[in-house]
Amino acid sequence: MPHPPARRLAALALAVGVVGLVSQARADIYQYTDADGVVHFTNTRPANGQGRVYLRGEGRHAWTGTPVPPSDHDPGRYTRYDQYIREAASLYQIPEQLVRAVIKVESDYDPRAVSRSGACGLMQLMPTTAEILQVHDIHDPRENIFGGTRFLRILANSFNGDLSLTIAGYNAGEDAVVRAGGIPNIPETQDYVVKVTRFYRRYRTIPEPIEASIGSD
Repeated sequence: MPHPPARRLAALALAVGVVGLVSQARADIYQYTDADGVVHFTNTRPANGQGRVYLRGEGRHAWTGTPVPPSDHDPGRYTRYDQYIREAASLYQIPEQLVRAVIKVESDYDPRAVSRSGACGLMQLMPTTAEILQVHDIHDPRENIFGGTRFLRILANSFNGDLSLTIAGYNAGEDAVVRAGGIPNIPETQDYVVKVTRFYRRYRTIPEPIEASIGSD
C-alpha cells in the first residue's frame, strides 16, 4: 500500500547550527556562538558584532572551472550508494527517499558531476558549504551524502519540518526562503521543488528493496 506523502520532517537536535547557507553562492561566512553555547554559521554579519569571518567568499560568479554534466548511464548507479544513503538518513533522521530524490535531481547519481556554479558530487555541495558541514573530500560519495543529508536536517529544523521549504532551502539557500516567506519566486527553485517532491513521493511507493527503476524519469 503506498505511503501517504509526508509534509513535515521530524526535528532533530544538532550540536552545531548552520544558518544562512546559500548553496549556489560563495559569500563570506561568519561564525558566532549564541547564549546557549551553540555555534552558528551565517553569510550575514551578526548584528551584535561578536561574529568573526570563518571563511572568505569570492562572490557568486567567482568559480571559473568547467562544469561536468552527469554522464554515468549505468543502471547500477541507483543502488551503488544504498549503504551510505541509509546510514546518513538514519543518523540525521531524514527520510531515505528524500535523500535519494535530492541525489536524483542534483546529479542523477553521478559523483563526478560539477555544476556551472562549482557545486560538486552526488548532492552538489558548494565547497564553502561542504567545509562548514565538515566534508573533507567533496568528491567522496560517502562524505558528500553525509554532508548533504546533514544540510537537509539543518534546513528541516530551521523550517519546522516543512518539506517544501526544506527542499527550496537546499536549492536557493535558507536566507532566500526566509526573505520570501515561502518558496522564492525563482523559476529554478520552484521547478526544483516540484521535481524533488515528485521523486520523493514516487520513491515512497516502491517497496523494499529499492530497485534500479527508481532512477527513471
